[in-house]
Amino acid sequence: MAQTAPYGSWTSPISSDLIVAETIRLSEPLLDGEEIYWSEARPTEGGRVVFVRWSAAAGTCDLTPDPFNARTRVHEYGGAACAVRDGGAWFVNFSDQRIYRLDMNGSPRAMTPAMTPAGDLRFADASIDSAGRWMVCVREDHSGAGEPANTIVAIDLEQGGPGRVLASGCDFYSNPRISADGRRIAWVQWNHPNMPWDDTELCVAELRDGSIGNQQTIAGGVDESVAQPRWSESGDLYFISDRTSWWNLYRWDGAAVDAVCRRDAEFAGPGWVFGLSSYGFAGPQTLLCVHNEGGRANLLKIDTVSGEQTAIATDYSSIQGLQVDRAAAVFIGGSARRPSAVVRLDLATGEFSELRRSSSLDVSSDYLSEPAAIEFPTENGLTAHAYYYAPANADFAAPADERPPVLVRSHGGPTSATHTDFNLSIQYWTSRGYAFVDVNYGGSTGYGREYRNRLRGQWGVIDVDDCINAAKHLIRADLVDPLRTAIDGGSAGGYTTLCALTMRDFFAVGASHYGVSDLAGLASDTHKFESRYLDRLIGPWPETRDLYAARSPINHVDRLACPVIFFQGDEDEVVPPDQAERMVTALREKGLPVEYVLFEGEQHGFRKAENIKQALDGEFAFFARNFGIETN
Repeated sequence: MAQTAPYGSWTSPISSDLIVAETIRLSEPLLDGEEIYWSEARPTEGGRVVFVRWSAAAGTCDLTPDPFNARTRVHEYGGAACAVRDGGAWFVNFSDQRIYRLDMNGSPRAMTPAMTPAGDLRFADASIDSAGRWMVCVREDHSGAGEPANTIVAIDLEQGGPGRVLASGCDFYSNPRISADGRRIAWVQWNHPNMPWDDTELCVAELRDGSIGNQQTIAGGVDESVAQPRWSESGDLYFISDRTSWWNLYRWDGAAVDAVCRRDAEFAGPGWVFGLSSYGFAGPQTLLCVHNEGGRANLLKIDTVSGEQTAIATDYSSIQGLQVDRAAAVFIGGSARRPSAVVRLDLATGEFSELRRSSSLDVSSDYLSEPAAIEFPTENGLTAHAYYYAPANADFAAPADERPPVLVRSHGGPTSATHTDFNLSIQYWTSRGYAFVDVNYGGSTGYGREYRNRLRGQWGVIDVDDCINAAKHLIRADLVDPLRTAIDGGSAGGYTTLCALTMRDFFAVGASHYGVSDLAGLASDTHKFESRYLDRLIGPWPETRDLYAARSPINHVDRLACPVIFFQGDEDEVVPPDQAERMVTALREKGLPVEYVLFEGEQHGFRKAENIKQALDGEFAFFARNFGIETN
């Protein structure tokens, strides 16, 4: 029989120790014949990212020995640190940002120059020609004065070196992809103040033994975001564009662009990291793709000649990193009730098999909360979106007249989105008796360009409105306690949290994880990739400095009247520690309950097991104390 106890005081088998000990982060699967590769971020190894190979004959083995860490810092967020082709494998090592070739029976061998006192060269997003002669990739050069220089370079795979510059002059590049015959190259480029989900261009050029010629722009421009170019076997160039508001599939045959699949659904996501992949070719006229609709990922097979579309049923509500060849497809798949996994789909039999799970935990469904997609009214007569998780623990029941405390989560980005992937950190809260609402506020991706653009000029307003209105929606439904409302978030979500706590009088407590408190400081002291991001979200800097001041939580500490806890990495280049420390100092001077936890050796986001654990347990304990909840 269930024990009666107040919400928030329940004991749960989902502990922070269990989460960090049994959970890894899987990403970026790759296909190379019968072999499958992927990356594993392991908190118990200090957050080290390990490049892994699987084959049916040999099983799974680690390719990058300790202390190598397969992670690139291009754009700081990285992504696509590894590449494979015809049995060869390459990776970027985090500590020195050099590209290494993996000799399968030996140690990694450096291909690019060592760091110099002037700075380093960073590499990402590699593609290798069919002859195995050239690697083309994005290079970020930190050796000069001012902003680092981004280019596309070609590296001779035999000789190595810094690479020959193929494309330069734009602020940013991504997705350099070589055609099957090795004669052409495509890439995406954009300039300040755009981000990759704003205005980008898709370019094509002839590839000539380490140089290019006859460059042309075939898609993109104002109010069009182009992503994921990829050549078919026949030489057509496929790509994803939001020219109709939704990121849909298109094809260029050398003369004209036509739509491959048009739906009110997203076939791509925001390019925060390199290496995003949501389609691939299973043959000369067969394409597999994933699109997100209504908060769920759907797998689709398309005949590129007839246009016929066939849905492929899966048990996965989240599908990321889709890679395809004639025999198989591989992706990172997950759902609300099962940990994400590296999944292989046999295209001949239709059979799905899980090669590696992100967690070995087998948590009973008695302790798992099922997310419910909700829509709720927000300001200006609009509708916003979120996922609601009710408290769930079969061992406990709350008093009949009690309603649970609610934690509102504001996701990072802010041009990003939350999904219903299996998330033990959320279940940590719900299994202890908290209601949890994960908000896809206006500005989030997944609902078309119009919804995404709601945040233009309105960051710190629209997102805050939607987080508050999500909680109010649950209060009106009598699902949560109106006096025990909490909000948290990381990075941009931390900014939304601090705005809600300083500029509104609604939440009772909050937690900021590496959140922004001073927009002027962010505009003048952050990395190149995001250095002009706020031009769209707030306004041009420094012309609108008054607006930056008005939207900065640090300037409204006098209005803050509730407890806050801060978590910060001391090596964060995206949101430097000063952003948190100035806020903490101001709160201490006011005499408000405040805690500050600085993690040594962490950057933007926490990767070490002990720090992930401390952040989760620390936030829970802080909320409990301030809600007056007794916990074991």
